[in-house]
Amino acid sequence: MDKASIIEKVNCFLVEEFEVDPAKLSPSANLRETLELDSLDYIDLVVVIESKFGFKVKPEDFSGIDTFESFYDYVIKRVGEKVAS
Repeated sequence: MDKASIIEKVNCFLVEEFEVDPAKLSPSANLRETLELDSLDYIDLVVVIESKFGFKVKPEDFSGIDTFESFYDYVIKRVGEKVAS
């Protein structure tokens, strides 16, 4: 799976699961503010990531994720690690 397909898949599930306007999914936009995430929403996000991409997410993984770009990079990195193993 290449970078563009991962980003497209992420954006699709964000629009579906969090009912966000696709136009707001800019790489530099703040993830938490744009999706209006609270602590329960983060759990939902983790569950969706794990089910869509097949890897486990640790709570500490989100500590450095603040923009969509950093979120995309995280998912791309983890998918790459899964493929490599």
